Amino acid sequence: MNRSLVSLLLAIALAGATHAADQVPLHIDLPKPLFEGTPRPIQVPNLEKPRVGPRPELMVPAGTVLLSRGKPVTSSDSLPVIGELDFVTDGDKSGVDGSYVELGPGRQWVQIDLGRPDTLQGIVVWHFHSQARVYHDVVVQVSDDPAFKTGVRTLFNNDHDNSSGLGAGSDHAYVETHEGRLIPAEGVRARYVRLYSNGNTTDELNDYCEVEVYGQPGS
Repeated sequence: MNRSLVSLLLAIALAGATHAADQVPLHIDLPKPLFEGTPRPIQVPNLEKPRVGPRPELMVPAGTVLLSRGKPVTSSDSLPVIGELDFVTDGDKSGVDGSYVELGPGRQWVQIDLGRPDTLQGIVVWHFHSQARVYHDVVVQVSDDPAFKTGVRTLFNNDHDNSSGLGAGSDHAYVETHEGRLIPAEGVRARYVRLYSNGNTTDELNDYCEVEVYGQPGS
């Protein structure tokens, strides 16, 4: 092997090691669990199997911060059944009465305006988690277009049969818990984050306790 090739391989290995050293686990403050014991069986297509052990950590670049706290929220339902839209980014993810916003039946969405395009690394969404339930057709998209007509990128989609009309997805349905759902964003750059749902296994309504968006501001 000639010296030039050896030098190139060493440089690639060093760059990879440096990149790995810059990665840190994403720290997420979790609320207190609100239900105990074995929940009633939930029968929905594409439901993920119960996890054994802690949730795998999401590794993100050092300097990743919470971008969404206090940012403005809009929705497909301008008159929520319960609560206010700003509950989505107010920092209270507990799931108790008075901490969540409830939107009307059918397909609904909430949208967060980060104020400028940022490099996103992870999104965590807490639907109502005081009882075990599954929300249908959970779809998370990002864009620089507030109308989500152009430049739309889908980060999560568990609508297995396209019943919401956003395209069929391959992600699993899941039971809500105090952990929320952690969705990797893998460095996608966007200003707006939109989250859809289409009722749940308890009723036809759509509830959000909190959404957290993590990334590098203005990068």
